[in-house]
Amino acid sequence: MVTKNIPVLMTKRLTLRGPEAEDYPSFKATFASYRSRFMGGPLNPYETWMLYAAEIGHWNIRGYGMWMIHDRHTDETLGMAGGWMPAAWPEKEIAWIIWPSASGHGYALEAVHAARKYFFNILGWEGAVSYLDPKNLDSIRLAERLGAKKDTEAPSVDGHDVVYRHPTANQLIHSQINDGIEMEIGHYADPMFKPKGYALD
Repeated sequence: MVTKNIPVLMTKRLTLRGPEAEDYPSFKATFASYRSRFMGGPLNPYETWMLYAAEIGHWNIRGYGMWMIHDRHTDETLGMAGGWMPAAWPEKEIAWIIWPSASGHGYALEAVHAARKYFFNILGWEGAVSYLDPKNLDSIRLAERLGAKKDTEAPSVDGHDVVYRHPTANQLIHSQINDGIEMEIGHYADPMFKPKGYALD
């Protein structure tokens, strides 16, 4: 059953909906793996359970949170994307993680683009940041493709991250950034599209 208080977002290829019990095994496997090294992992079974419970509880406390990303046709779980603001966070964050088996297909770009539009246009967020490990080059490149820019003046979470500030809703309207994202998502949705070079989320 879809978590009742969490909205469902639909994109060209994806369904974003609240975390459910059946999604936990993929979450656990990813956060117990090297893939999660830039998000506090790898985690032990207790830590993964507590983090997953926090993902669900965040929606009830903040009124927003992280969606599970599903393939719209197969319903396979591909990762997570959405909003995140634990007690120590200076600002609202837009965050994401794609399961290792699903990386390189533009799913994070498509999911974050939809989540950001929801936060800006429906919830009325005036802005958002992403707190990234400076060694996490894939996420830094994705943040830049989303139009986010490094903000050296913004407070970090723990002094070991870099802060990327997303463009505001007004800056995205009819912008080259928005049009470029839409175009790239359209390419990934084309089954004949084969991205060149190193695969990025």
